[in-house]
Amino acid sequence: MKAVIIEDERSIIDAITVAFEFRWPEVELKAAMTGKNGVSLVKNEHPDIVILDINLPDISGFEALKRIREFSSVPVIIVTVRADDTDVLRGLESGADDYIVKPFNYLTLLARIKTVLRRTENIPLKATQDTMVSSRLKIDFVNQHVTVDNHPVKLTPVEYRLLVLLAQNKGEVVPYKLIAERIWQKKPADVSEHIRIYVRRLRNKLNDTPPGIVVNHRGSGYILKG
Repeated sequence: MKAVIIEDERSIIDAITVAFEFRWPEVELKAAMTGKNGVSLVKNEHPDIVILDINLPDISGFEALKRIREFSSVPVIIVTVRADDTDVLRGLESGADDYIVKPFNYLTLLARIKTVLRRTENIPLKATQDTMVSSRLKIDFVNQHVTVDNHPVKLTPVEYRLLVLLAQNKGEVVPYKLIAERIWQKKPADVSEHIRIYVRRLRNKLNDTPPGIVVNHRGSGYILKG
């Protein structure tokens, strides 16, 4: 497994490296201290996970994440001193899979990384390679490809898992509780904003405006229409 750290403080890079060496020595680590170099590193190294700081000396971590999402759906965990809810929501809306505020316990960081990777690895598959979910939406469950109106759609792992969960229950309301447990392994109250953000991102990528594919069943959950 390979991880990329994009962080401008050498002491933090060293601390994360030591934590990996003691608890997860088989992981290959690469590090960059600027956003632009970090984006290039992700593009060239194809890591399994990215640990990204927000306060970088050249471009912000938000901009770095935006550029990464243009070519990769690699899971990204933001690590930053910025604990404001606005920043947390901005990180999630930009495509981050998790958000950790400094200072933090490095063993907790490793545990959160494993949780994000486990969610990614456990993306459910179907026996058939192609499934026509609706007249507009098609999912290749084997290769994890999505098309809308015959155009490919690039989804992050969280977005794809959410779409698959809804597709598995097509025509039925998927409760908020089930979405929270299956996608984030948390209680609905802890991730209600996450759910709203990711549904909005999914709709945008599916060109689902006004909503006709992913529809909110107010007070209950979401339903994928045929």
